[in-house]
Amino acid sequence: MPREFKTVGLWGRLGERAVAEPALQVLKHLNKRGVRVFASSEANGGDAFSEANRVAERDLVPAVDLMVAVGGDGTLLHAARHVAARDVPLLGINRGRLGFLTDISPESMLQAIDAILGGDYLEERRAMLAAKLGAQQDSQPLLAVNDIVLQKGETGHMLDFTTVVDGVYVNTHRGDGLIVATPTGSTAYALSCGGPIIQPNVNALVMVPICPHTLSDRPLVLPATSSVRVSLERDTHGPAHVVCDGEALAKLAGGESVTISLATQTVTLLHPRDYNYYELLRSKLNWGRANRERPTVR
Repeated sequence: MPREFKTVGLWGRLGERAVAEPALQVLKHLNKRGVRVFASSEANGGDAFSEANRVAERDLVPAVDLMVAVGGDGTLLHAARHVAARDVPLLGINRGRLGFLTDISPESMLQAIDAILGGDYLEERRAMLAAKLGAQQDSQPLLAVNDIVLQKGETGHMLDFTTVVDGVYVNTHRGDGLIVATPTGSTAYALSCGGPIIQPNVNALVMVPICPHTLSDRPLVLPATSSVRVSLERDTHGPAHVVCDGEALAKLAGGESVTISLATQTVTLLHPRDYNYYELLRSKLNWGRANRERPTVR
């Protein structure tokens, strides 16, 4: 049975013109349809969003049945960590660059919203990662939809990591860092480091070294059930930053470790009925486009 959406939240940088314009269109359209719209009182936008119910950001997710993220993939990823615990689905309207996750254009957003309100949509659950620092196994994990990255904080120095998967030693990596990504994140930072593209419904993780000192240190595809423990060697110069979906949330000192595995939470994405993952890849990665108009080299 399709879900019924009576309350909708707006998530994004509402003070930016590129985001505010489509967000206001969505607000007015939903109000005409009798749907209550909520927005964070901490987001900019001022009087332009006076028709929305303004609540504190911590109260936004509990108030809505559906969250509409307006912006780039980073906006949706930030929203995802908030909505996952309450199983509030996400709809992404693209005002960024690539838009692998925010896959609806402003030109088609009102039509897509009407279809979703009418129950005509595709619902897709995406896996999330959870990271726990070695000394904080009982604390709340750090969550990510795309990836958890361990990277250096200072330029000019490499880091040394040791990886253990399900209790079995794998490798000691020397380089700029290490990525553990979900299939969703396989088209993000991991892809730029030479990792494979993994279809979102494949039960796998990928571990990708960043600029490895040893050229044979290659990306490794792991079962989704894997527990990956990454330790920073004691004699490594400086700490490693633990970055979740692009946000640095912790630091790892020499001799410390972090354990990364699938989170118990998932995030639900809504798509138009004609959503096609391979078409998305072709569009965003420019597959199949012959470049016949080459510039003349003199």
